Amino acid sequence: MLEEVLSGVVLIGTGTVTGIFVAVLVSVGPAMSAMGRAEYLRAHALLGRGYHPLMPILVNVVTVSSIALGWLAPAPGHVLFPVAAVLLIGVQAVSHLGNVPINRSLSALSANGPWTDPRPLWRAWHRLRTVLAALALVAVTVAVLATP
Repeated sequence: MLEEVLSGVVLIGTGTVTGIFVAVLVSVGPAMSAMGRAEYLRAHALLGRGYHPLMPILVNVVTVSSIALGWLAPAPGHVLFPVAAVLLIGVQAVSHLGNVPINRSLSALSANGPWTDPRPLWRAWHRLRTVLAALALVAVTVAVLATP
């Protein structure tokens, strides 16, 4: 019973994380790239309130659940769930080392004055974590479907 519940948590959670990242990649990001500096800074501040702390908590819950399933699930889940956990740890690492520092630096910027546009670098980091999340979703999906 615990294995089934955790499998559902991991599958739904990883799908949610990946879906949110894809939505940001294909819609939110391009829209924000089209904004002027002042509009972008305001939109970024407003959007950030919705994503934090939800996303880190969700990724952590899914990661811990994937690790637990590495011990509980029979083959191939005992390998694929830990693989997904490692990929999700990669998502967290990219977020904390790449995107979050950029996000924090934006709060100190004003709408005027010199600046280096952070959007291209932020998008590059975001693409990387989106790919990692999508790979984790593939691993989890195969593990759930292939586990008896």
